[in-house]
Amino acid sequence: MSTVADKLAKKSSSTTSSKQVRLRLVYVDFWSAVKISFLTAVAMAIVTVVSVFLIYMVLRTTNLLARLDEVVVAFTDGTFLLEEFLSLPQVMSFAAIVAILNLVVVTVLGAVIAGIYNMMVKVSGGLLVGFTSN
Repeated sequence: MSTVADKLAKKSSSTTSSKQVRLRLVYVDFWSAVKISFLTAVAMAIVTVVSVFLIYMVLRTTNLLARLDEVVVAFTDGTFLLEEFLSLPQVMSFAAIVAILNLVVVTVLGAVIAGIYNMMVKVSGGLLVGFTSN
């Protein structure tokens, strides 16, 4: 009788011909790089806003901001209140501004990197990449 294990052993011992291909990456499409970097930046912006909101809520529920405000009041004789500057709308607007700036910077950086790579390929000949099929 032949078991499943015997069949698998026969199958794994047979030699399979794997084809190997070596390709050279000599061009990165500029608009594709811009689109990919923009989508990556959008994902990073969403993560930034959500994480700032969650961190603010954790600090608020643990009363850490109130304790920090007491320390600041002790040093400034009550002239500076930290709670005035760290309200939820102000924190979220700051997070949104940082996310928008990050969106612009990452998108431009992706375009610049694609341009630099395309110029470097003229000197170096490109990136050699190997692929195999099993």
